[in-house]
Amino acid sequence: MSGTGITYSRIVNWLKIILPAAALVLLSLMFLVSKSVDPTTSLTYARINLDELTGEQKITNPRFSSVTEDGAAIQFKAESAAPDAERSNHFKALALEADIETPDGAQVNIKAAHADIDGETNQINLSGGVSLHTSTDYWISTETLTTAMDSTYVASNGPVEATGPMGDLSAGDAVISRQEGEGGGYVLVFKDGVKLVYDPKDKGETR
Repeated sequence: MSGTGITYSRIVNWLKIILPAAALVLLSLMFLVSKSVDPTTSLTYARINLDELTGEQKITNPRFSSVTEDGAAIQFKAESAAPDAERSNHFKALALEADIETPDGAQVNIKAAHADIDGETNQINLSGGVSLHTSTDYWISTETLTTAMDSTYVASNGPVEATGPMGDLSAGDAVISRQEGEGGGYVLVFKDGVKLVYDPKDKGETR
């Protein structure tokens, strides 16, 4: 029994030495492994993605407003906008909407699928199907349109179809602008082969 007790005590003594030593070895191995792994490796993909996003410089839901030289207030908003990679000071926008309010209280709402914003000429070229609604209750549709950012000027670049208080009409062009002269008002002019289907609102009413 005494021999067994001595053997047992020796085993315990050896374990007291071996176990702490093994723990130190394991800890050393953990540090060695952690140092062999480059922590920047896992950041490479994140940096690449970030660079791509930064390179696109895409803005979601941009909004901006301005006041024209003649005092009209214009507000623009879009689904997204990004710089044109091929032309400086040009921007491309999707689903653009513009609200124009002239000093005399007239209002125009414009919507387009695509917009090319020219910062050099302060003009916006709209395309992809454009619709306008005026406070005089005219609804106008055309394929392309040009609007200024520094003055009240809106012009279609081709045929238009419109519905208004006078009825349905078509024309080769339509322009919204301020009349020349001091105190000049704002007018909507249809030109170039205007065709009107007259449909008075009081049709059928008795007086």
